[in-house]
Amino acid sequence: LRVRAIFFAMITLAVAAAFQTLASQLSDITGGEDGLTFKLPQLLSPSFEPFEEPFLGVTIDGRLISYYLLFVTAVVLVLALLRIVNSPFGRVLQAIRENEFRAEAIGYRVVVYRTTSSVLSALFATVAGAMLALWLRYNGPDTSLSFEIMMDCLLIVVIGGMGTIYGSAIGAVLFLVAQSYLQDLLRMGSEAASALPWLSALLSPDRWLLWLGVLFVLSVYYFPTGVVGRLRAAAAPRTRAAR
Repeated sequence: LRVRAIFFAMITLAVAAAFQTLASQLSDITGGEDGLTFKLPQLLSPSFEPFEEPFLGVTIDGRLISYYLLFVTAVVLVLALLRIVNSPFGRVLQAIRENEFRAEAIGYRVVVYRTTSSVLSALFATVAGAMLALWLRYNGPDTSLSFEIMMDCLLIVVIGGMGTIYGSAIGAVLFLVAQSYLQDLLRMGSEAASALPWLSALLSPDRWLLWLGVLFVLSVYYFPTGVVGRLRAAAAPRTRAAR
């Protein structure tokens, strides 16, 4: 509660690393490095097929039901976050973000609001972790507390735009699309540049992490406030002109 900005993120990463080590050591509770596997209800099992014939050309099974269950849950969580941000409580949090001293001078108990916001963020993160475990049918230190996951979350927020729920959603979509299709694009580029061995090697699909890093640097350079921040800045003059 005493740290701000980048220092808060650094301490969060340090605490997550400490808990990852703790989860690896408490094998009786967490399963250690091997993690925990568990059975789901029959309704969510891939072998569960409620209909013998495909519905609208799609075979309905437990895996598909799990997907839409998690999708609906994610949408509900995003809507709940938007409701919190646009509530009087969320407005106070925004005021604290802009000028903590002034918010405290007005009469708001800043420590209480900061603590409540941390608890709420932990609650939503817990639900997200449960959704991930439900999809993987497994949970372990590497899937929930690894440094790579923390960095992915940070990249998603920076790309989409900090301080906005829409930015997190857009950043997640762009990040996952880049992870899923960047290798395919590099493979096509490598084949097209086969006449130039050095360029073909540079565009090798095995170097997709390198190009992902380049794309991230470019996005930060050209979109310092994220995609949503850039779109809002571009829309602001038009809004003022319309008024």
